[in-house]
Amino acid sequence: LIKAVDEIDLQISKNEYVAFIGPSGSGKSSIMNILGCLDTPSSGQYFLNTQDVSGMTQNQLAEIRNKEIGFIFQNFNLLPRATALQNVIQPLIYRGLGLKARKEAAIAVLERVGLGDRMQHLPSELSGGQRQRVAIARALVTRPSILLADEPTGNLDSQTTRDIMRLFDELYDEGQTIIVVTHENDIAAHCRRIIRLLDGRIAEDQPSGRAAVTH
Repeated sequence: LIKAVDEIDLQISKNEYVAFIGPSGSGKSSIMNILGCLDTPSSGQYFLNTQDVSGMTQNQLAEIRNKEIGFIFQNFNLLPRATALQNVIQPLIYRGLGLKARKEAAIAVLERVGLGDRMQHLPSELSGGQRQRVAIARALVTRPSILLADEPTGNLDSQTTRDIMRLFDELYDEGQTIIVVTHENDIAAHCRRIIRLLDGRIAEDQPSGRAAVTH
């Protein structure tokens, strides 16, 4: 039996800023899938906001994901023929909100991420950094408990990477719980807690040097 992760025991509290870091095959993807309710552990339990999601059906997992998790991916995953505004509105369509309320919520988060003047642009008309900001706005619009970012700067240049990580820092300061999955030390260093994975186990779980200085 090959185990992607084994004997992982941890707690992440509200308003934490956590990085999972490790090389390929360390278990990062498996951890992300479990934390994001894309998968359930084959043994053990996972509680999200006091709810045991370990034995949930796929439909139940989808409901929890839509309510609690805001996903941000390396490849943005935007609808190519939809404007930035339409992309951000998309997660709200099944929330029972009227069109006016959906549009107002989407405009507010696009303005929050600095794209108030790019709302009618298609993804192809935006830079990589702007596309990732749209993706962050889309993740924020449902007011999720957790922002879960999988290699969020993997396709960005160094300056844009700094800009995006600065935005994450600001969101954390505003009270957002953020989990970043990465293989890059400089990205992990933005977080206040760094969990290093190796061969499916936690090799290290410590506050980052930044946390020690700023808190």
